[in-house]
Amino acid sequence: MRMSLGQEKPARVRIMYLDVSQIGKLCLFLFFMVLTGWEEGKVYYVELREDGKLGTGSPTDPFGDLQFALDQVPDKAVLLIRKGVFAADPVEESEEFCGNCLEPKTRVSYFRGFAIRGKSVTLRGKGVGETILQTNAGYGILVENAPDVTISYLKITGGRRDADGNATDAAVVVRNSRVSLDDVLIEANNEEREGVVVGIGGVFGREGAVISIRNSVIRDNSWDGVALYRGSTAIITDTLIQKGRGAGVGVTWDASALLVRVTVKDYWKGIGAFSDALVVVKNSLVAHQLGWGIIAFGNARIEVWNSVIAKNGNCGVAFWSENTSGVLVNNIIWGNGGREYWVCPRVGLWNVAKPENLRIRFNLFSGNKEKEVEGLGEVIGKNGNISADPLFSDEEFFQLSPDSPAVDAGDAGILDPDGTRSDLGIYGGPFAIKEKEGESNENK
Repeated sequence: MRMSLGQEKPARVRIMYLDVSQIGKLCLFLFFMVLTGWEEGKVYYVELREDGKLGTGSPTDPFGDLQFALDQVPDKAVLLIRKGVFAADPVEESEEFCGNCLEPKTRVSYFRGFAIRGKSVTLRGKGVGETILQTNAGYGILVENAPDVTISYLKITGGRRDADGNATDAAVVVRNSRVSLDDVLIEANNEEREGVVVGIGGVFGREGAVISIRNSVIRDNSWDGVALYRGSTAIITDTLIQKGRGAGVGVTWDASALLVRVTVKDYWKGIGAFSDALVVVKNSLVAHQLGWGIIAFGNARIEVWNSVIAKNGNCGVAFWSENTSGVLVNNIIWGNGGREYWVCPRVGLWNVAKPENLRIRFNLFSGNKEKEVEGLGEVIGKNGNISADPLFSDEEFFQLSPDSPAVDAGDAGILDPDGTRSDLGIYGGPFAIKEKEGESNENK
């Protein structure tokens, strides 16, 4: 299974060299300062036991119930979860604050599956095809007030939509905690409830959440792939987010996100920054949404570097409000607008923002249905922006043919890993995706 566009696992410190705005640099610096490592503690084991005993967690007497294990183990414990389907018994709870209501102090009712509260813990499975957590709840795995939690090498599935439409249902819900999701599959949390518009998402960050998602797949869930609300922040790298209602990645209120080598496809909408949010996108593919590919709305800021925004139903990129701001550098915005008008014009770039709020340089606009750029006057032919057929060698991975006009056409201050001038799109720049084996660019 192809987990993401790139296979190399990035070192966390390398992200610190991103060329983003001063605000972005400050936010990302603070983000990585809190993502420091911690020492793992004692190792415990969890497996499905035929004798029905709860166990002590030793190799010969493993815990027989995952929630019991989570409640019993000490701080910094490691839980090695063996092969099997571990089903949660849902528990009804309520919260004083609503994650995505206009009035934050709104009481919300929900069911949660597994809960990790007040301690650091590592959950490590045997692999996404072998260790399966079936949550049976709206808040599948709820992490609250936990200093450091790592979840890896397992599948999270089987969520059930709550009746309260204000519940931020997701396979993983994080509040006031730091959580790393590494090599996980979040899939088929797709139950819908009659009378409730929203479904079940993949990973939702709530108040005070700091989240890392790496080398993972989030697909076939019934709402947003990743949603970040009120004060939460996330870094998502080398991850596929595919097939769902809502948005692939939605960042709102004062939340922030960094996406590096991420694929978002087959959603209603792609990547959105709303209200006062900050989103930075690097070397990512945003394709085949029904509506928009990437937008900023309200006072939000979005920066998009070396990415491909292609074949989205309406607009490719939109700066949707007067006070939105952003950066577009070294991108290919191609083939958008194939669906009848729904949420925005059928154009490559649609702008309502003040021109002085934007930096748009070295992008290729081509093949967009009604117009390449609307709302900004003359863009093509200035500041390195061009309009030409990108000559993709394929429309799945969007690799460039050797004679593509996007080769070596990027900002001269940004280099590819081999030291040459950056290509446009996802195979250019310092975070370039590796090309498929046997199909390397002959100009390099």
